[in-house]
Amino acid sequence: MISFVYPGLLYLLLLIPAIVGLWLWARWSGKRNLRKFGQISILRHLMPDASKYMGGIKLAVEMVALAAMIIALARPIAKTAGAEGTNETVTSRGIELMVCLDVSNSMLASSTNNPSGQSRLNKAKNILEKIIDKMSNDKIGLIVFAGDAYMQLPITSDYISAKMFLSSINTGIVPTQGTAIGAAIDMAASSFTPDSDMPKAIVVITDAENFEDDAAGAAKSAEKSGIRVDVVGVGTPEGAPIPLNSQHTEFMRDENGQEVITALNETMGEEIAKAGGGIYLNANNPSVVTDLDDNLDNLGNAEFTRKHHSPAAEQFNILAWLALILVVVDLFILNRKIKWLTRYNFFSKH
Repeated sequence: MISFVYPGLLYLLLLIPAIVGLWLWARWSGKRNLRKFGQISILRHLMPDASKYMGGIKLAVEMVALAAMIIALARPIAKTAGAEGTNETVTSRGIELMVCLDVSNSMLASSTNNPSGQSRLNKAKNILEKIIDKMSNDKIGLIVFAGDAYMQLPITSDYISAKMFLSSINTGIVPTQGTAIGAAIDMAASSFTPDSDMPKAIVVITDAENFEDDAAGAAKSAEKSGIRVDVVGVGTPEGAPIPLNSQHTEFMRDENGQEVITALNETMGEEIAKAGGGIYLNANNPSVVTDLDDNLDNLGNAEFTRKHHSPAAEQFNILAWLALILVVVDLFILNRKIKWLTRYNFFSKH
């Protein structure tokens, strides 16, 4: 028996007949236009490499790949009688964690003193991925912020989805520039499971530069509500320029033509953490993941009920690999005859 974690995504499969219909209409319209120039059987001799079948084969491969991707995103779970890999509801003990991730343009700058080093955003995403890997009985949610704060992932115990959403984050995801740390903390504080007695924490990952609101006040308000606020500072106090391309050959400049240097504001990071009853950590510390994980463990835990899908039941990887293979195959399918096959006639009598 197959069930789906996100069955609503299966409605996207309706795109497939729509795409096929458009393709058939375009094919019919093309033939109609060709007839204006003469009989198609004669015109084919003027296009000896054109294939009647490769276009359809290419479309079929693409549609199967699309279907596989859509079904994979819907997270199919296989449930078989007597199998260990089943979909079940279990009671776990853990915490609820909301992460506020800075995605302002300054997060494109290097996380080290080397201007070509790993960006602050990628450093932050790597830290978060490792924290998620350490989770087993916890819930996590994700908020992104720059000039405004936006919910990226509501609180969930679905770690696969959390990683998927995390990987898609970039600095263009929030249109307004700035560093609205306070707004992000306020949103996070109101995003936990209602009426839950689970320990709650907010982790803010930012360079804390050019903050625009009362971040410390928001952290203090969260702390009064029983929510701890920890801060991970990304970057260096010395600062780094903001690259305008992936090759790090051009950097952002101000109105005077000078390179814009963006630096980590550790003083503000420490102030927010102190107001929120939490700790401040520097992302460049080799033990930052361990220290943050240990600090979250100190919150204690509480029981909650969640859906558990054992690895044996999860079908996402199979469909994802199928889609990837079909996409690669599609790259080699051209809308013309395969020359070595033209030596054979499969459809006529000898």
